[in-house]
Amino acid sequence: MKPRHSFISNVLLILVFLCAVSIGTATAQPSGRLIVLRPANFGWNLGFNLAIDGRPVGSIVQGRNYHTWLPAGHHVLTVFKVPRTGFAGPTSTTVNVKPGWSYAYTAMWDSDFVFLRPSGAWLTPGDEWQLGWPARPFRGGVID
Repeated sequence: MKPRHSFISNVLLILVFLCAVSIGTATAQPSGRLIVLRPANFGWNLGFNLAIDGRPVGSIVQGRNYHTWLPAGHHVLTVFKVPRTGFAGPTSTTVNVKPGWSYAYTAMWDSDFVFLRPSGAWLTPGDEWQLGWPARPFRGGVID
């Protein structure tokens, strides 16, 4: 083998190794699960917009829920009613995400304001396993 081909092979091998290491560290980032539920009695003609840390992530309408992974740390969840009528303004809730934990919120509305209410207790990974959550397929973003 010529020295030139040997050098190129070594460089490519190093690049493959660096890509594998970077992918491994990216997937190992500590995160928690966020679930925002829209109950059936929310209203047939109402939805709400959801923003996480000031970035809009979508509108949740009848028959839909929202599910995502958030990095560990403090986050601000902001919701407001759509269509916007009356004096409805946004409401915010803060959540301190811990790695491996799930945080479920249910959207409620009262007097033209939409707000998020914690749904029960926070779930540990062991509780999720007992409830069968790992078997539920993750499709990213909005789930049915």
